[in-house]
Amino acid sequence: MIPERPFFLRRSFAWPIALVLAVLAIVVAWAYGKAPDLRRGVALYAQHCASCHGARLEGQPDWQKAGADGVLPAPPHDETGHTWHHDDAMLTDYIRRGGQAVLDDMGVAMTSGMPGFDAVLSDGDIAAILAFIKSQWPSRIRAIQAERSGG
Repeated sequence: MIPERPFFLRRSFAWPIALVLAVLAIVVAWAYGKAPDLRRGVALYAQHCASCHGARLEGQPDWQKAGADGVLPAPPHDETGHTWHHDDAMLTDYIRRGGQAVLDDMGVAMTSGMPGFDAVLSDGDIAAILAFIKSQWPSRIRAIQAERSGG
């Protein structure tokens, strides 16, 4: 006589668990595919941003004082700057269209030297760059910025 299987090995119990695990695996794989690649963000930042904002996200000296041409130097993207004060939508728009277009739309009387990258960077590229920048912030700053972004 074959002994009865324990309840957790019976088919009626195992199928729902297997289904839940399969769905969970699909969701995790989907989410992983949607997450920006930090390595890609590092490379894109180095290629398109570091020449102005610094390899270590330090920005240009005296970034809060306009130069003789009235243009503010590139600010830092580390925790000493103001990047984290803005939500993701604004940051993406600023990168995509350039600083002056965004400032003009906002009615801010300031001259920005930030060019638009819409012809160069995809939305995924911009998300990867922002993910890299955010990864360099202390957790408290990341939490503040995430809240401003609705997250």
